Amino acid sequence: MRPPVPRVLLVLAVVGAGFFAVPLLALVVRTPWTRFWQEAAAPEALVALRLSIVCSLSATVLAIVFGLPLAWVQARLSFPGKALLRALTLLPIVLPPVVGGVALLLAFGRRGLVGRWLEPLGIRLPFTTAGATLAEAFVAMPFFVLTLEGGLRSLDRRLEEAARTLGASPWTIVARVTLPLLRPSLAAGAAVCWARALGEFGATITFAGNFPARTQTLPLAVYLALETDPDAAIVLSLVLLVVSVTVLVAARRRWLAP
Repeated sequence: MRPPVPRVLLVLAVVGAGFFAVPLLALVVRTPWTRFWQEAAAPEALVALRLSIVCSLSATVLAIVFGLPLAWVQARLSFPGKALLRALTLLPIVLPPVVGGVALLLAFGRRGLVGRWLEPLGIRLPFTTAGATLAEAFVAMPFFVLTLEGGLRSLDRRLEEAARTLGASPWTIVARVTLPLLRPSLAAGAAVCWARALGEFGATITFAGNFPARTQTLPLAVYLALETDPDAAIVLSLVLLVVSVTVLVAARRRWLAP
């Protein structure tokens, strides 16, 4: 028999759920449905949506490629400065995105710490599609690292030890034992990372600008439309919401279901 739950907790839980549900309900209610398909299928909206998907998926790939080893090191190794490394990894979560964009400019701009060496090679990141991807990866990767680090810490290490005693090489253990066990955490981390990258605004507009068909992702298009055509901004916001919810629900059904 379950213990009774205080009513005050239930009331607060309902209010907390309403805090998330009411704004989304208001978005649905205020959507101009008679103009929905006209606004959603507008050429500039489709271009912004395509660019958002391309940049956010590219940012997620970057997060997986670099975030997986980073999470592995933080979860499995002990070394001086580990706490500092973890703090740096998680800093973009609490750092204002605009500040992250300024930091990226100072690092990868034409006169930045790294950008000055990239410029002679013909590599330019600010105000480009690649720059938008980099900005999204900067703010979204910590969510992947944090999720995967928790998954690594919760793994049963005895399975890896058993494979090692049977003569499996380190790479075989990683590929045949560890990564399959990490699949739920990988999927969850990638989904959260993707959703965060898809909705990124501050770092993107600061580092990559707001250029149609080049760096104007859907959140930036919503911001621009809000100043001139609120109905279009509402429709684009709903499109972004539907895309995000669809991908997250699909990921949960495929990988995260209990």
